[in-house]
Amino acid sequence: MATPDDKTPKRRGSHFGTGASHPEAPSQEAPRAPRPAAGARAPRAAMPSGRVSSRTAAATRRAGSHTVARDDSARRRSRAPYFALGLVAVAMVLGIVLVLVPALAGSGSSDTQDVVAGNVVSVTIPEGSGASAVADALFDAGVIPNKSEFLSQVRRMSAEQSIKSGSYEFTTGDDTANIINLLTSGPNAEATLTIPEGYTVASVAQAVEETLGIPADEFLAQAKASNYVADFSFLEGAGNDSLEGFLFPKTYSFDAEGVTADEVIRTMLAQFQTELSTLDLSFAESEGLSVAQMVNLASIVEKESTSNTRAMVAAVFYNRLDNTGEPNYGFLQSDATTAYSVGHDPSAEEVHDESDPYSTYAHQGLPPTPICNPGLESLQAVCSPDQSGISEGYFYFFFWTNDAGETEYAFSKTYEEHQQAIAANS
Repeated sequence: MATPDDKTPKRRGSHFGTGASHPEAPSQEAPRAPRPAAGARAPRAAMPSGRVSSRTAAATRRAGSHTVARDDSARRRSRAPYFALGLVAVAMVLGIVLVLVPALAGSGSSDTQDVVAGNVVSVTIPEGSGASAVADALFDAGVIPNKSEFLSQVRRMSAEQSIKSGSYEFTTGDDTANIINLLTSGPNAEATLTIPEGYTVASVAQAVEETLGIPADEFLAQAKASNYVADFSFLEGAGNDSLEGFLFPKTYSFDAEGVTADEVIRTMLAQFQTELSTLDLSFAESEGLSVAQMVNLASIVEKESTSNTRAMVAAVFYNRLDNTGEPNYGFLQSDATTAYSVGHDPSAEEVHDESDPYSTYAHQGLPPTPICNPGLESLQAVCSPDQSGISEGYFYFFFWTNDAGETEYAFSKTYEEHQQAIAANS
């Protein structure tokens, strides 16, 4: 079965689908020679009697004492310039160490960066990764702003040997301790599963395997309508015992450990039930459609339209379903239904293959099952189609990609108008 994931048609559509420098030391004058001590007096001449008076002796002692003191002071002054020069040299060395060395050390790489807070980032920690490797991974993913600070916190929390491998989801800018606590407790408790509009059950199974680790085959084996119809009555009439069309496209959160295929399926069916309750089913019911048939038609609208054309495409398909004569005799003539069956854009021969129950060129009415899981917009379009498109009798549409890369549509009432639209835009 086809598993196309895009939300807009890829092909041209015919009929219904083909479509520091260092500071120099200050100059220093050479130290001056110490000056002779001032105030020393010349010795007096000896007294004729050969004796020195007591007054003279005291003065001599005072003079000698002053001379010694002045000599010591001069020596200290002579050493001061050398001491100042030494201090300048020490300061220069410290400047080199504090400025130049860190600059050289950090010239190759940095372990600091700006982090935009609030983003959810997925990071896988390989088996056997040490704290440094984990810091690198978190830094490269933009989770942490500084590797050194992260590693310091790991050591403070004695978490080096407790970090567990696995896939995690981190919020950028989160507190470092919170990040480490998550790494030591194991992979995230929750995993996010996103199912886009237009996914088939097979595509959903693959996404579940990739995100939650549930084997796709196991999921597909569980995805049977008969397993759930007792709890979800809208599954009554589901073709081929299939849940195709009912696994509502949305972003879900599940426990990363221990979640089962049954839990995932029930969650998605419950979401479908919630969305269904918001719809006015009166028009679809007036056209004789059950919920299962309405979903079937919505799945074709999902594959054959864009957001602004869904209601009109739904109107065309209603006209074709209701018509028993020309121009279509009740055939939907959608290439998308055959594409679902063969798994690729079908050839002209394939879309007319009578042996394929999904050929809506060879078989009237709806195909056996929906061909994808439609989004809410497509369900709404089937519940409220373009009424002017119905009343004015539009039976054809053709789509193409214009020069700006946008998908354009042309709707026609007659086959001749349809051919003209194809010729003008091919």
